Amino acid sequence: MTLPRNRISLITLGVADLSRARRFYGDWGWTPHPDAPEGLALFQMPGLALALFALDELAEDQRRAKAELGTGAATLAQNCRDVEEVEAVFQSALEAGATCLKRPEKAAWGGTSGYFADPDGHVWEIAHNPFWPLGEDGALTLP
Repeated sequence: MTLPRNRISLITLGVADLSRARRFYGDWGWTPHPDAPEGLALFQMPGLALALFALDELAEDQRRAKAELGTGAATLAQNCRDVEEVEAVFQSALEAGATCLKRPEKAAWGGTSGYFADPDGHVWEIAHNPFWPLGEDGALTLP
């Protein structure tokens, strides 16, 4: 049997307050999945889903102490079609309650990039990379 590699089907973020996190992502313009089970918020994306799960319950499920679950060491990224879209997506996150870490600016690698943190400290990069094409649905396919 050949095992699948290079694949992520679900990203789960531990959050301190599920209602607050659900509200932030909704206010940012994300559409919640209508059939999410109690205690979980789900958002469908091209090819994978994002889940929000209470931090205490996530730690318990992983059999880890809550203090071991960190934020900020990983970055979630949303690539945009152009600089104007970067600015609009970034601004909408700030208006929804994100904390600005670095406003979008020209990057040394030839694109535009900015960072914010969601209310639980999860870091997001909003970027435009002119060398990486996006599909109709916004999915990234590396050249």
